[in-house]
Amino acid sequence: MKYGLVLSGGGVRGIAHLGVLKALEEKGIRPSEIAGTSAGAIVGAMYAHGYSPDEILHIILKTKFFHAFRPSLSFTGLLRMEALEKILHEYLPVDFGSLKIPLTIGTTNLKQGKTVFFSIGQLLKPILASACVPGIFNPVEIDGVKYIDGGILNNLPVEPLLDKDYAIIGVHTNPINENFIGKNVKNILERTMLLAISGNTKLNASFCDHYIEPPALGEYTAMDISKAEELFKIGYQYTKENSNTFDK
Repeated sequence: MKYGLVLSGGGVRGIAHLGVLKALEEKGIRPSEIAGTSAGAIVGAMYAHGYSPDEILHIILKTKFFHAFRPSLSFTGLLRMEALEKILHEYLPVDFGSLKIPLTIGTTNLKQGKTVFFSIGQLLKPILASACVPGIFNPVEIDGVKYIDGGILNNLPVEPLLDKDYAIIGVHTNPINENFIGKNVKNILERTMLLAISGNTKLNASFCDHYIEPPALGEYTAMDISKAEELFKIGYQYTKENSNTFDK
């Protein structure tokens, strides 16, 4: 059986992808191809390059990876992504062709308002574009075109894996927690973004042969930076407990 793996966005919650990957490896499952967006693009690229889930978690903790999403302001009042680019350049190759597993990254074309996929050529810019949260970061420009977070229009980019000989595994790290309490403006804005993104996920989830969405992730925010190890364990435990679905 060949597997195609789809990794969603989710901010820091995307660390749960690593726990999922570790549990899948223990089940003897390794993807033949990966598609991802935002946090899923970052995890997917590092895994496709050959790092193990534990190694990727170590890199995240060592480099304080998600703190790179808090660099200085630019002249537009939005944040720049140079700090994140520097970290990615240290641990990843410069082009898709150097990866050990084929990878496709989903982004959003800001002008045309549509999803655009990257799978060849330069690697780092598409990753940055895919993780470029609108209203916080300056759009990332590639060949004169501006791109933002791929999850805005398509948070589970299954399309590149359709019509191929794969059993598709979709991993979504943005479950809706129904116990939400709007404590402040930031909290409400994040909830609003989560609801909007969730709406574009349901259809693509139906194309997955196996769908993994750990409910416990709903208790965490997209920027719970100090909870990395907890998020890893949630992804791992949930996948282990539900791994019997892969035997059917």
